[in-house]
Amino acid sequence: MAYYGIVSNLVLYLTRKLHEGTVTSSNNVTNWAGTVWILPVFGAYIADAHLGRFRTFVIASGIYLVGMSLLTLAVSVPALRPPSCGHGIKEEGCDKPASALQKGIFYGALYIIAAGTGGTKPNISTMGADQFDDFEPKEKQQKLSFFNWWMFSIFFGTLFSNTFLVYIQDNVGWTLGYGIPTLGLALSIIIFLTGSPFYRHKLPAGSPFTRMAKVLVAAVRKWKVSLPNDPGELHELGIGESAKSARNRIDHTHSLRLLDKAAVKSGPTSPWVLCPVTQVEETKQMIKMLPVLMLSWLKGKDSALRENNIVGKLEVVPLSIFVLLPQFALVGISDTFLEVAKLEFFYDQAPEGMKSLGTSYFCSSIGVGNYLSSFILSTVSEITQKHGHGGWILDNLNLSRIDYYYAFLAILGVLNFFLFLLVANSFVYNEDMDSKNLQIRAMETSSSKSSVLQNS
Repeated sequence: MAYYGIVSNLVLYLTRKLHEGTVTSSNNVTNWAGTVWILPVFGAYIADAHLGRFRTFVIASGIYLVGMSLLTLAVSVPALRPPSCGHGIKEEGCDKPASALQKGIFYGALYIIAAGTGGTKPNISTMGADQFDDFEPKEKQQKLSFFNWWMFSIFFGTLFSNTFLVYIQDNVGWTLGYGIPTLGLALSIIIFLTGSPFYRHKLPAGSPFTRMAKVLVAAVRKWKVSLPNDPGELHELGIGESAKSARNRIDHTHSLRLLDKAAVKSGPTSPWVLCPVTQVEETKQMIKMLPVLMLSWLKGKDSALRENNIVGKLEVVPLSIFVLLPQFALVGISDTFLEVAKLEFFYDQAPEGMKSLGTSYFCSSIGVGNYLSSFILSTVSEITQKHGHGGWILDNLNLSRIDYYYAFLAILGVLNFFLFLLVANSFVYNEDMDSKNLQIRAMETSSSKSSVLQNS
C-alpha cells in the first residue's frame, strides 16, 4: 500500500505542488519507479549471499519507514514546498519553482524509499514461499495457492491506493494522504516481527553472482577442451559435500552445453577452473530465464497522462467515464494472469540457492520497463517536435496527440508479443526439485518413520 499510495498520484503532486511540466514529471516518476523495481537485484544479492532473507527484510523495512516518514514531512511542512502557482501543470510565467533544497528533500525521501523497497520486494514473497516444504505434497500444493493470494493482496492494496488514498490526497490533503500509508507500513512491520519465532529460515548460500561468474570463467578458460560423451564423467560434489552446502544436487541437462566445459576434469581444481555440475546447472537455469526477462521489459505506461493536468479552464469532457471501462477491465484481467504467473515462474525456475535473485528478476522486469518507458516518452516527444511540428506529448495535453503515442506503443506491444511466443515455445522447464532428490528424501522420511514405529 505504501508504494502504490505514492506512485498512483505522484505525477499530480509534481505538477501541482512542485510545478514541473508533464514530460519532466512523467520521466521523474518512471525513473523513480524504475529504481524502486531495479534495486531488488541488489537486495536479493545481499539476502542470498550475506544476511539471509529475514534480516535483509527487517533492515530494509526500517529504511523504507524512514523514507516514508521523511516524505510525509516534506509534503506537510509549508517551507518544504514552493508557494501555490495556479492550478495544475507548469504554466507560462510561473515564477515560483521549487528550490533545490525543497526538491532535494522530496526526491531524497523518494530514493530512500527506493533503497528500502530494494530489500523488501525480493525477499518477503520469497520468504513466504520458503515456509512451504516442497518435499511435502500438501505443502507444495499450498505454495501454488500462496502466490495467488500474495498477488491478490497486492492488487487489493493497489485498488485501495488508487481509490481511497487518491481521493484523500486530492480532496483532504497530502499530509493525511501520505500519513496513512506510513502508519500502515509501520503496523505491517510490527505484525511481521510478531511472527518471527514461527518462521522457517534458510541460511545464505553465498554470492549467486560469484558462483555464476566462476562457471563462466571456467568455461572460457577451457574453451578448447572437449566434452566427454558420458555426462557422468563431469565433476560433481559427493552427496555428503552437497548436504554440507545446503543445496540440492541438480542433474545434468543438455542445454547450453558450452557451459559444461566448466565441469570437465582437466587438471587444476581451482573453483575458477573446475565447477561441479550442480553449479553449472544453476548458472544455466538463471541464463535460460534471461530472454523471458528481456521480453517482459516492454510495457505500455500511461501514468503520466492525467486529465486533470490541463492548462487553462478545466472543463468536463462530454463522455461517460464508463467509456474507459473496457480497456481498464482488459488490463486488469491480463495483470491477474500475467503478474501471478511471472512471479511464480521466476521463483520456481530459479535454483534453490538463488530464489531471491529469481524473484528479483520479476521486480527488475518492471524496473527496466519503467526506464524504457521514460526513454520512449522523451524520445518520442523530442522527435515529434522537430522541424516545427506540434509534437505528440506536450505540457498541454489538449494539444497533444496521445492517440498517436498509444498507437505506437500498441505496435511495439504486438511485436513484443510475437517474440515472446517464440521464446516461450522453445523454453524447457526445470522441475522445482530434482525428481531423484525428491524420491531419495521421500525414502529417507519413510525409513525414519518406520524406525520410530519399530522402536516404539
